[in-house]
Amino acid sequence: MVLNPRMFKGSLARPLIYAAALGIAVFLISGDRVFSAFDNGFDLSDTLIPSDEIRHGGPPRDGIPALDDPVFVPADQAGFLNVEDRVLGISIGDVAKAYPIRILDWHEIVNDDFDGNAVVVSYCPLCGTGMAFDASVDGQTRSFGVSGLLYNSDVLLYDRESESLWSQVMGKSVSGPMIGKGLRQLPMSHTTWRDWRTRHPGTLALSTETGYSRDYSRSPYGGYAESADIFFPVKNNSARYHPKELVIGINIDGAKKAYPFAELSKTNAMIIDSVADSELQIEFDAVNRTGRVLDESGVEIPSTVAFWFAWYAFFPETEVYESN
Repeated sequence: MVLNPRMFKGSLARPLIYAAALGIAVFLISGDRVFSAFDNGFDLSDTLIPSDEIRHGGPPRDGIPALDDPVFVPADQAGFLNVEDRVLGISIGDVAKAYPIRILDWHEIVNDDFDGNAVVVSYCPLCGTGMAFDASVDGQTRSFGVSGLLYNSDVLLYDRESESLWSQVMGKSVSGPMIGKGLRQLPMSHTTWRDWRTRHPGTLALSTETGYSRDYSRSPYGGYAESADIFFPVKNNSARYHPKELVIGINIDGAKKAYPFAELSKTNAMIIDSVADSELQIEFDAVNRTGRVLDESGVEIPSTVAFWFAWYAFFPETEVYESN
């Protein structure tokens, strides 16, 4: 049985999918691990993370289809976008592109190219995490898909060349022939269409002409981002902030730090901080609910906007910025 999100409406869409998938799993299998028949064909015999903490998300492998041949339109032809719509924005060289969240909610992965440089854009609606990576590993370009599996509620990507699983937030392969290999994260903005277009007037926008029949005018996640509910168990929990409080997370030489929007909103537009002996400038834009991190030379470095619960689930040792 293939479960289609369009069978359901509003905020109940994904919970109903997950519940239905769980029911099928319990009905069909027996043994020590309920999900053993639902690994979507991936070998979990050797993993960097506990295999019993890898969850089936409901859809089968590629049930959430990645976009492999993305079509883009100039900003003035992106009439389907409202100024407040959230986008992931990437600028490399002379090319700037915006990836609307309203599209990524349905696809999660875009395999793209910037003047010959392969880039994978990923978004996990459950964790609020948008991350872009150089898609070349050991000199070979990788093409990624949605595995249908989760770890700490976060999407596990897989590369089609080796069928290895990759944790988005960890930026690392957690099973398969590529186990232990890392992906190089690229700077990316998680902001409004208004803000991105203002900063990059020549930007392109990912088109709704994806080749798939989806209602990109609505989210299958309804009010999930405002709710305190989390659909799947995570390894570490913290009640320090609302689970869906947005944070800017950075990882420098293994040192992690989170900058909650609730704390940043009490400060000036920029703060100076130090992480792993690196001096940083953290810029926060309260109007567009976004921010970025610059090194001491003013060059943007990779950072990740995430829900607080997701950042803490992966990095319970994280430092947390608090306004004075």
